[in-house]
Amino acid sequence: MHAMVLNAPGAPLQFELRKEPMPGPGEVRIKVGACGVCRTDLHVVDGELPDIAYPIVPGHEVVGRVEALGPGATSRMIGERVGVPWLGHTCGECSYCRSGRENLCDRPRFTGYTRDGGFATHLVTDSSYCFPLGEAGDDVAIAPLLCAGLIGWRSLVMAGEGMHLGIFGFGAAGHIVAQVARWQGRSVYAFTRAGDTDAQALARSLGAEWAGGSEDLPPVPLDAAIIYAPVGALVPLALRAVRKGGRVVCAGIHMSDIPEFPYRLLWEERQLLSVANLTRNDGIEFFRTAAQAGIRTHTSVFPLRQANEVLSKLRAGQITGAAVLQP
Repeated sequence: MHAMVLNAPGAPLQFELRKEPMPGPGEVRIKVGACGVCRTDLHVVDGELPDIAYPIVPGHEVVGRVEALGPGATSRMIGERVGVPWLGHTCGECSYCRSGRENLCDRPRFTGYTRDGGFATHLVTDSSYCFPLGEAGDDVAIAPLLCAGLIGWRSLVMAGEGMHLGIFGFGAAGHIVAQVARWQGRSVYAFTRAGDTDAQALARSLGAEWAGGSEDLPPVPLDAAIIYAPVGALVPLALRAVRKGGRVVCAGIHMSDIPEFPYRLLWEERQLLSVANLTRNDGIEFFRTAAQAGIRTHTSVFPLRQANEVLSKLRAGQITGAAVLQP
């Protein structure tokens, strides 16, 4: 097999030849068909997440087919198409797991972060944490749904049922969530980097009522705002844009420091929340909704060997929609 391997924080990924991994108890080996490139992959590569054990293969938006079964992996079949998400394993024993909040597990494992991921031709994963995908749709179009879609869905649910929704950072997650929100009958207001006319045009093409720079105020007060860009300075801007009793949801796993801001932006019962990881139930709910809503992802496809170039483009804000690698 081949893999793009991170050997040290901030180092370029190395294209390596490896032996095909053998699945252990309860695991399956997946032949990768496509793997989305997520901003969290940047946080892994840049060493911004704690406790990374090198070497590691990034990538956690994986679509592929089951190629080999480990002992006891009876829930999957050879040849079945599955999706492999960020959440790769939970302990099932801590208080969070026992209370239905496995996204907060005390001893989790994460695809592409604490176990090798999908920037490769093959990977091994826990069979209980794969999503069956069926045969509808192509691998490239589905790949961004495995994180941008799933975290987007969880953040949308946490944002509440308000009709005026702001999206700060209109990339992979933003363009998926906008489609779900419009299908639900909400009005969407897209906030991008100043002058990012491509992202603003994409937002309008997906039904956004308004698109502008993050420093701009929308034409109406927002009921809720979701922040997908990992920029702490967006928090006070989002709070400024929501109405009394409104809600701001920070959806990233990593964000730069939030600057000091006046209490009046939070006052009047505005709420500031964060999203952590996902649960398998989130996946079940989201894929059902995505099918009903007819979600269409906007993707740019690159060969696996170009993973470093793609990460650089993502870091510079030069990807519109979602980027996907193919072996």
